[in-house]
Amino acid sequence: MLIDTHCHIHDPKAFPDISETLRAAHEAGVETIMLVGTEPSDWLRAVEMATAHSELYAIVGWHPNYASEFTRESMITLEKLLSHPKVLALGEIGLDYHWDYTPREVQFAVLRAGLDLAVKCSKPVVFHAREAYSDLLDILESRPAHNYLFHCWAGDISEAARAVALGGYFGVDGPVTYPKAEGLREVLRAIPRDRLVVETDSPYMSPHPFRGKPNQPAYVSYVNDGLAKALGIGSEECARITTENALRFFGL
Repeated sequence: MLIDTHCHIHDPKAFPDISETLRAAHEAGVETIMLVGTEPSDWLRAVEMATAHSELYAIVGWHPNYASEFTRESMITLEKLLSHPKVLALGEIGLDYHWDYTPREVQFAVLRAGLDLAVKCSKPVVFHAREAYSDLLDILESRPAHNYLFHCWAGDISEAARAVALGGYFGVDGPVTYPKAEGLREVLRAIPRDRLVVETDSPYMSPHPFRGKPNQPAYVSYVNDGLAKALGIGSEECARITTENALRFFGL
């Protein structure tokens, strides 16, 4: 059994035939899939699709690249969605310094609003961080403990140690399979195994040998194999560990 803890297959342009996408995932041993909504209309698509399929769940939040569109009214909608039985977490929220879509001060404000809402609703948080781990960790270290998952971890060993100290979990994606990603694999070996989960971020971040092509949840098996190889364990053991971790984090 595998769990894809982060994808965007509710995007109808990228996945026009959802039944085929789910069939391929099932054949690859993927039994549960998390859909991540990044802004209001995307939240609704994710929740609607999760409601229609027993194996799908939703995660909803203001992605930092869309944070310039944030309104206080949208937080009312978000809070309502977080009470939906198929919505497991708030996310992906965070900071993105790679793109210049949203001023940093706006990203900080939306991030803090999301963190406050997660505490109010007793929901775990899924983070997006790109070239911004230090500032994100500074903010989290100033707050009371909460349940955090760092999607598509790409930080260094010292940043990973800070995230571990916060009780964080770490999402592992396609890059773990890339031949030149030994630095990432070294970091993952330094993280406790009970904090690792696998994800695809479909349609992005395809693993080898599909790099450069659209990703899909079925390919999480390649991510699992890549992580297993990095850790020096068997694929079945890695699947068991990452599935147990995902179930624990999301409260399933």
